[in-house]
Amino acid sequence: MNRISAIRLAGAVASAIALAAPAAAQQQPKVRLNMASTFPGSMVLIGEAASRKLPDRIARASGGELELKFNEPGALVPAAKAWEAVSQGSVDAAWAGAGWLAGVDSAFNMFSTVPFGPGIGEYMAWMYYGGGLDMAREMFAKYNIHNIPCAIIPPEASGWFRKEIKSTADLKGLKMRFFGLGAKVMEKMGVATQQLAPGEIFQALQLGTIDATEFSLPAMDQRLGFHQVAKYYYFPGWHQQATFFDLMINKKKWDGLSAQHKAILELACGDTMRDAIAEGEAGQWKAIREMQEKNAVQVKRWPPEIIAAYEKAWNEVVAEESARNPNFKRVWDSYATFRGGYSIWRDYGYLK
Repeated sequence: MNRISAIRLAGAVASAIALAAPAAAQQQPKVRLNMASTFPGSMVLIGEAASRKLPDRIARASGGELELKFNEPGALVPAAKAWEAVSQGSVDAAWAGAGWLAGVDSAFNMFSTVPFGPGIGEYMAWMYYGGGLDMAREMFAKYNIHNIPCAIIPPEASGWFRKEIKSTADLKGLKMRFFGLGAKVMEKMGVATQQLAPGEIFQALQLGTIDATEFSLPAMDQRLGFHQVAKYYYFPGWHQQATFFDLMINKKKWDGLSAQHKAILELACGDTMRDAIAEGEAGQWKAIREMQEKNAVQVKRWPPEIIAAYEKAWNEVVAEESARNPNFKRVWDSYATFRGGYSIWRDYGYLK
């Protein structure tokens, strides 16, 4: 073979490789994760994060090779059953908070939100650098789930009431939708609580099945229309000063993903968390003002004596849950020890 022929052959081989490379890449199987959701995709912040923002980030980062397919609550399984479907392997993933697993272990509440708990920075510090996530992963693994913290939001409102609450006596006998460990506090105040999925709350309030409800941030509450039925809106959200939401993936499915796809999911969740913090803080004042001016909502702040009563009841709940559930005590001790140390930084580092 002369020199010119060799050059031509080498060029032909290089061209063939260049043409074949895109074809080979296209032939790689696309990975799809079918995700059930606890929250409707139209819900501001946490619904939009799951239905649009997170899937878009994953698609762009993976060049379309990894797809997170969002499904509305009820499309695959009922909202409250999303995590169970992931555990059983009938659904690849779910968008929910750890507190939805509290029925199997009350300690799961600690990875979702904690009454009289920390703000966003302190909560993230315990989760990522104080052992919280390690314990959460250990617990989720028992139910065949790998969890990735994927959003965290600012303090929630404390609740919507049909009448003004002037003392703790006004709480007795109320029926109220309430989430997580805060529900146990309200029960000590004489309130009958139940945990309803987001799509069920307004109708229950409208029909009188419940007398009051808490749900989330003002911007989310506004969209759900609670102000049409109840006009007294209470703050601060002592029960949820910061709230985590997770992307829950079936453990077998997670273990079968490539290292690259795992990294894409983790990075996309990290960016979604950043966005949730910023949007959560940016959007609440407008919703409050609009509901005050357009809907005659009475925005109230709990008086100190009622907050003190809630906190006293919360301390009783902690003692009871710690005695009843050794795993809750283990997680609580970790959390409380971290908060005790962090208080030095909180007291000296921040304005009061």
